[in-house]
Amino acid sequence: MKLKLVILLMLITASVVAQGRKTKNIVFISIDGYRWQEIFHGADSALLRVKKFNQQDSASVAAKYWAPTMDERRKKLMPFFWSVIAKEGQLYGNRDLGNNVNVKNRFWFSYPGRSETICGYYDPAVNSNSYPDNPNINVFEFINKQKGYENKVATIAGWDAVARVVNRDRNHMLLINPYENVTGPNLTEAQKLANEIQNYLPDYFGRDVRWDMNTYAIAKTYIMANHPKVTYIDFDDPDELGHAGQYDSFLDAAHYLDAMIGKLWETLQKDPFYKNNTTFVICPDHGRGIGDLWTSHGTSAPHSNETWLAVLGPDTPAIGEVKTSGQIYQDQIAQTIAQLLGFTFTANHPVNNKIETVFK
Repeated sequence: MKLKLVILLMLITASVVAQGRKTKNIVFISIDGYRWQEIFHGADSALLRVKKFNQQDSASVAAKYWAPTMDERRKKLMPFFWSVIAKEGQLYGNRDLGNNVNVKNRFWFSYPGRSETICGYYDPAVNSNSYPDNPNINVFEFINKQKGYENKVATIAGWDAVARVVNRDRNHMLLINPYENVTGPNLTEAQKLANEIQNYLPDYFGRDVRWDMNTYAIAKTYIMANHPKVTYIDFDDPDELGHAGQYDSFLDAAHYLDAMIGKLWETLQKDPFYKNNTTFVICPDHGRGIGDLWTSHGTSAPHSNETWLAVLGPDTPAIGEVKTSGQIYQDQIAQTIAQLLGFTFTANHPVNNKIETVFK
């Protein structure tokens, strides 16, 4: 009897929360290995001056991304972030201002970072990029079981390990990995083209990853054709280009990801299904080192546990760049996503609290 009462109270609480929320849809975007330094400082002059880190003509790179002030540099690199999110949403992670975002896990690389973020839990057993199917329930499969959200959750992944992080084999949710096609009887011509073109770029980094432009094309065309309520888009280029030591291309990747995210936001705000009821949540899975160690992450590269967070949506106050000191951890993001939709995320493991300042 007591258990039934507790469950009833939880359902009533969730219903009350939901009534006060405008967010009905979530787009969660992960950008693998993208540093907070570029978000808040723009192009790093120390790295631009190192010839081995730049393959392009230095004058052309400077023309694209260099400016005398930090404010100008970051706006040139990521105009959508600084013209829209910084005015209408929130940007966390400028450590110069004491506003810190960190992974809680002690490994500081991809699988543990993604797992912590979407599960709301740091599991010390998840300690390798080759880790098998994740035993921890994630927020997306939790949402997929809620009334009105069944089979309306999709993941478009730029790295094939995401299928194990999300544990597609357990939950059977839609997940499109690199070089997999969206399937179905009524694909639009845009979807067919998005499927096709992912095979026309060289697999420079191997078949376990897909260029972000292809991931974006598959994600955007799927969203417009099927109107999922929750979409997880996993981008990968900054991490691959960082490991390759190509700082100029790393900046290019950041710039076109900013443009793609901006275009997706603009498109959804013109669609009656998504307009004024959709929240974007954007973050990396880990940071990177600094100086010559910028190409690496993990415990051998100090500072690669430092991350950032961007939120844009109808339930989030327009604070812009958060200039107050504070500490956020990646394991708070999952509960934040759930509560934006009016749910309280519970799982087969502890779940950290939401980020209070994201909410009105």
